[in-house]
Amino acid sequence: MTSILSRANDLAQPTEFRRISDGFAFGGDYSPEQWPEEVWVEDIALMRRAGVNSVNLGVFSWGLIEVSDGEFDFGWLDRIMDLLHEGGVGVNLATPTAAPPIWLHQAHPEILPVDDRGIRMAQGGRLGWSPSSATFRTYAMRIVEKLAERYGEHPALRLWHVSNELGNENNHCFSDETGQAWQRWLMKKFGTIDALNEAWGTAFWGHHYTSFGQLQPPRHSGTGHNPGLLLDFERFSSDALLDHYRAEREVLRRITPDIPITTNFMVQNHPGVADYRAWAAEVDLVANDHYTIGIDPERHGELAFSADRVRGMAGGDPWLLIEHSTSAVNWQPRNRAKSVGELARNSLAHIARGAEGALFFQWRQSTAGSEQFHSAVVPHGGADTKVYREAEALGATLTAIAEVAGSRVEKASVAMFFDYDAAMALRAGRKPTVDVTAIDAALDFHRALTARGIAVDVLHPSDDLDGYAAIVVPTLLLMTAKDAARLAAWVTAGGHAVVTYFSGIVNEHNRVHGTYPGVLRELLGIRVEEFFPLLGGERVALDNGWAGSIWTELAHLDGAEPVASYASGELFGVPAVTRNAVGSGSASYVATHLDPESIGSLVDDLIDRAQLAPVAGADRGLEVTRRVGPDGTWLFAINHSSSPLHLEASGLDLVTGTRFEPGAVVPAGAVVVLREDARS
Repeated sequence: MTSILSRANDLAQPTEFRRISDGFAFGGDYSPEQWPEEVWVEDIALMRRAGVNSVNLGVFSWGLIEVSDGEFDFGWLDRIMDLLHEGGVGVNLATPTAAPPIWLHQAHPEILPVDDRGIRMAQGGRLGWSPSSATFRTYAMRIVEKLAERYGEHPALRLWHVSNELGNENNHCFSDETGQAWQRWLMKKFGTIDALNEAWGTAFWGHHYTSFGQLQPPRHSGTGHNPGLLLDFERFSSDALLDHYRAEREVLRRITPDIPITTNFMVQNHPGVADYRAWAAEVDLVANDHYTIGIDPERHGELAFSADRVRGMAGGDPWLLIEHSTSAVNWQPRNRAKSVGELARNSLAHIARGAEGALFFQWRQSTAGSEQFHSAVVPHGGADTKVYREAEALGATLTAIAEVAGSRVEKASVAMFFDYDAAMALRAGRKPTVDVTAIDAALDFHRALTARGIAVDVLHPSDDLDGYAAIVVPTLLLMTAKDAARLAAWVTAGGHAVVTYFSGIVNEHNRVHGTYPGVLRELLGIRVEEFFPLLGGERVALDNGWAGSIWTELAHLDGAEPVASYASGELFGVPAVTRNAVGSGSASYVATHLDPESIGSLVDDLIDRAQLAPVAGADRGLEVTRRVGPDGTWLFAINHSSSPLHLEASGLDLVTGTRFEPGAVVPAGAVVVLREDARS
């Protein structure tokens, strides 16, 4: 094996998350193959200057490693691995299966995904393969094995990064080969065709099946498919991608059992392309990609919600921000550059919510290719730029707060339910309106709580509910009777729940439970007779001064008390917000999409009823989060505003190295990380 260095001095280190870097991981995706080798030396010098200790390498390099079928050229990768190690930079080495080489597409076009109209995708993109393709699996396992054998003992190797954003472009395939895999998946799930017919309700439109061989993927038919079929196809598609991840992982595990393995999730302001909660149990550390949405004036709020979702998937354990941007991306309609200080605030907000590192896409901005105008640590203008200077300053900050690494985010007193199954059910089949999503209500409530300094843990409905004083259940269309019973027992014991519209309606097969709101009807003490979705731009007033949009319901009290009723529209006088006393707790229901001010008032009431305390006393809008460890606690305070905000806390600010006393201000756009004085 040529140019491979011994890593014997590294074998004694633990294999837990912390081993990929000293302190917080900092760096990003590195594509040296795009540059002449003389640039590599400059890159590593700039990495050292910025404090970079971790890079993702080789993500799209398959065609440059396996230059033709069975012919491998590792020379360039050997050299850059050695240079990175000599420069003190650890490597998260990717299996390059996100980018099949052109020669493979030319030889085996059958590996490319097929859309729902039967059209096979063409070469030229990425993730150009069907998760159910046996041919692709064979070639993919070969390149993975070659990489593991060659670099498994290299001293720079810290982590295996399997493929890239699995499902981003290949989340669904409708080929005949996929259809056969789909049939096998259904047979395993249901056992008998009669059980499938019963679960999906196939008597509707006469879609009764007599054998699993009659099942096809939901290809274009000119009409809507059965919601149960669509939901199971979403589940199958997620499982097919996960199965591919497992196949790569097992090759790596067999050859390099001491190297941790992950793949990058995409937990953003959308439900996602896969059931990442199920995936989280399959990785050695949860890793996530996150990109802010430029047109969102409160994009930092969406970032906080996404980070809390990732921490929930990780079971509260540390996780890795494996991709985000230094500034503008290139794939939004209008790509907004980040303002001064936003790079640091975004990165440290993820750290505050449990990330053990902040890596960017990418290190050096490409001059060619479809992402040539995507920002990077080293822009087209080089190191003498705002972006590089801010990244360099962030590296220094992460070094200054390195003692925080390994701690956990303090458990919150408020939980919020989020379930990928429910999100998939919402998009599986026609619903009363296209304006209801699995994200909007959840994000609005999370923003309102965060603005008031209240921490939130995002959980699955089946997670442990002990220790929480309040739970928000936002637009959870699918809910099982078992999970509803657990929630009811928690409320009876003294908890306070807030449930929003279109929750508890369908079961695990996407079939309606019965009278709305289904399995939550008894807990909420209401009966909903009919949904009254609103038209685009239509709003309703409530008699307590609140306002709603998108959705209303014809509801009747069945034990609950009215909090607010409609004061306009067709449902004038009908209850819009209700509360039901259950045991020593309460269950509130919100039958419309409240505007932010109204949600804020409702949250203020929840804070009073559940006696919720903020993470720390602070002016409204200061984002405050606490991480805890055996040796102390650390308070993160992030000011996203243009005005100074006060914080009631004391300790050493690790960012500036100065004391912070109660009532002092966090300057506009600044971040304070306090090693807190002892708390009672």
